[in-house]
Amino acid sequence: MAEKSFKYVILGGGVSAGYAAREFAKQGVKPGELAIISKEAVAPYERPALSKAYLFPEGTARLPGFHVCVGSGGERLLPEWYKEKGIELILSTEIVKADIASKTLLSATGLIFKYQILVIATGSTVLRLTDFGVEGADAKNIFYLREIDDADKLVEAIKAKKNGKAVVVGGGYIGLELSAALKINNIDVSMVYPEPWCMPRLFTADIAAFYEGYYANKGIKIIKGTVAVGFTTNADGEVKEVKLKDGRTLEADIVVVGVGGRPLISLFKGQFAENKGGIKTDDFFRTSADDVYAVGDVATFPMKLYREMRRVEHVDHARKSAEQAVKTIMATEGGKTVTGYDYLPYFYSRAFDLSWQFYGDNVGDTVLFGDNDPASATHKFGTYWIKDGKVVGVFLESGTPEENKAIAKVARVQPSVESLDVLKNEGLSFASKI
Repeated sequence: MAEKSFKYVILGGGVSAGYAAREFAKQGVKPGELAIISKEAVAPYERPALSKAYLFPEGTARLPGFHVCVGSGGERLLPEWYKEKGIELILSTEIVKADIASKTLLSATGLIFKYQILVIATGSTVLRLTDFGVEGADAKNIFYLREIDDADKLVEAIKAKKNGKAVVVGGGYIGLELSAALKINNIDVSMVYPEPWCMPRLFTADIAAFYEGYYANKGIKIIKGTVAVGFTTNADGEVKEVKLKDGRTLEADIVVVGVGGRPLISLFKGQFAENKGGIKTDDFFRTSADDVYAVGDVATFPMKLYREMRRVEHVDHARKSAEQAVKTIMATEGGKTVTGYDYLPYFYSRAFDLSWQFYGDNVGDTVLFGDNDPASATHKFGTYWIKDGKVVGVFLESGTPEENKAIAKVARVQPSVESLDVLKNEGLSFASKI
């Protein structure tokens, strides 16, 4: 069996891998010391583009345009960059076994990789309806979106089913962003989700009412409180209808499913301490095994701001946690120290001409400010979350860069507030004066 050895190995080829590679290069990694092993066929790229501009009929995003680290305003790391830095990109390679005790990874084709220090950046995998035994869920033209191959297949289907009908299963990030992208492609869109409103993990009923109204005004049909329980197909095996639990049947040429994901940690079962579905780490992303770090979606880490262990699935954390781990690795080797990770939760989305940002924690009482009428010309509104007399989270639609900075500061500082009425009256000006 062929065997390769590296000082450092990053397992996974997503956003975290690219930002970790950049940090390794900044810290002076030597040629030949670092390898990235990825089952994808392309160098690390900014995954959020796949649910946005990648699907647009005009102004379309394509590689090499969105390789990391352009998503945070940094240099674009083309495949040549890795070569120049002496970083080995091992693509189209699936690892099927990881033995932490012997510091060995085994690929599906029998290649053995040895490492001294491992960074686990395997990310998440999507939940599939076939996992739940949904009838007909293996039909053609039922799509999931996680990797660039998935996006390519969806783009082909959009072209093939011009002016057709799509059913989007799920009302979270993927559901909202892909419904918008499909509508922009002149596809007739229906969204189906079981919850009482969209994005229930983050949105309040008031926030969701704006987006549901806005999408309805764009011609997107929203069907709440039910789920897809089966699919029928045509003679070619392509999806034809979606059967709903409430008895309704929807015509569909394309189905897109976004019902969540799970961290990819099965390779490491029983080899680490786990917590909340992820690999337990400290605030430097060190795991319970020596010389092994876990970053991005797979890490459950101490969130200092809230004094509890959390796992975060978001591109911002994927970038920052990767940089933190590499800084720690290189500082430790040099006998130096770095400060621990002190993360402020941050989420954002863009769809149509809308753009929202959220910082902090969505717990406690809420105060809606601004105008959340879906027909409003400005679209500017937001929400504060208040716990124990302090503002702990802020959401803002259509904020300027300065306003978004202001709400981030509020979520970090957690200022006290006299009363909910005062906060409602002051609205965004409360954030601007902190």
